[in-house]
Amino acid sequence: MWHNGRRVLIDPGWRCIRAEMAACASERDALKEELAEVKRDRDALRQAITDMLAARRELREATADVANTERRHSIERAALVVRDPAQPLN
Repeated sequence: MWHNGRRVLIDPGWRCIRAEMAACASERDALKEELAEVKRDRDALRQAITDMLAARRELREATADVANTERRHSIERAALVVRDPAQPLN
């Protein structure tokens, strides 16, 4: 590098600083990639949780539907039974 017609010597410390900057940039890039991977894993886990909650909701609805169907069948069976008028109600 030249300044006012004279060559300026660059301090050897600049090489060390440039190397440190390059190392920091490399570490930053590695951390960015690691963060992206963690975010992908997080998104996959969130989707799995959402799927499990949906399956649980469907199971709860199906169980309630089965209970309602059984109750209706019980009422229909009770309606078909002919009561003996000679028997007391209690």
